[in-house]
Amino acid sequence: MRDYWLSKLFFDLQTPAIAEEYRADRGKVLARYPLKPEVRAAVEADDVAGLSKLANPYLLRFYFLMAGMPEDDFLRRIRSTGTSRG
Repeated sequence: MRDYWLSKLFFDLQTPAIAEEYRADRGKVLARYPLKPEVRAAVEADDVAGLSKLANPYLLRFYFLMAGMPEDDFLRRIRSTGTSRG
């Protein structure tokens, strides 16, 4: 099941100014979105497996790369969930 507010956050972070602000102060940007506590905790913990169940895969990949996770690390984590196709 997709989480609307998580997807909205990931979509909004495609705006360079918002992405820059997020990287500078994650908590300030997260406060704008009424995320469920467990979803916010997953974002704060960089929980690829948990978030993969809640967001579009393309937005999920974009988010983690934008947030600074190396692509190899992201791919290793997503593959370990058993949800990847590659």
